[in-house]
Amino acid sequence: MFSFPIPVVGIGPGSQPDEGLSLNMLGVPSDMHTFRPPVIDSEAAPEVYRAALDVLRHVLAGLETLTGETAQRFSMSVLDLDPAVLKEVNEMLGQGEVSVLTEGLTAQETTFTGVWRVRGAGIDDIEAVSFPTALRNFAAARQMPVEAVDAPPANLMNAPALLAEIRAASARYRPGDAAHVINLSLLPVTPEDTEYLDAELGRGGVSVLSRGFGNCRITATAYPNVWWVQYFNSMERLILNSVEVVDVPAVALAAAEDFADSRERLAEWIESLATAL
Repeated sequence: MFSFPIPVVGIGPGSQPDEGLSLNMLGVPSDMHTFRPPVIDSEAAPEVYRAALDVLRHVLAGLETLTGETAQRFSMSVLDLDPAVLKEVNEMLGQGEVSVLTEGLTAQETTFTGVWRVRGAGIDDIEAVSFPTALRNFAAARQMPVEAVDAPPANLMNAPALLAEIRAASARYRPGDAAHVINLSLLPVTPEDTEYLDAELGRGGVSVLSRGFGNCRITATAYPNVWWVQYFNSMERLILNSVEVVDVPAVALAAAEDFADSRERLAEWIESLATAL
């Protein structure tokens, strides 16, 4: 298990063992996040409040273009918004379950799945998309590392064969291909195998944390389209460890159904906020 750059926030109590059972049960996460409207704690002036609501209406109009059949992305810059209005917009959108970090660029999903706040140098956007475009492009820019010339340590079990499989899958992967998944939790690998793979695969500068069901930590390797995907329960026990060869792991993506839910919830939220004026 390797270090992860995004601070992890627990989401609730973990499963407790029943002393009456002799089975060694897998400690799966016990809590599933459900939608909760953002908490508004603001004393904004009425004109600021109305301006923020107008921004949310614009986002809703953008979401309505994401049908899954035509447009796949809506983006608007908020760099020029009045700071007081932007603060109110951020409160109204809230924070969701997925955080993404790269060098100089961050993305935080809002309470509305598939609607992101993307920030970086000269960038401050609200984007409705399955995964933030700038971060997807950053991840896609990875180049295949030169193959190691040194022989692997003699004490390894399956790591050399797994590295060869990962390297081959990375080389042949094309956008839109199905994910090639290697579930390390189900394979006979030693701690030395994992350490070797970690060192050889390196880092690709993108880290994703999804808190939707336990904690899922996703780390881009230095290899194109190769990611470590690790699931932890609420007691911080690693329960699934895998390597995925794909443009972005599915657990980090918003689906068409998510956009439909977000459209409905955002419309209801705007109506609720408007009645408070």
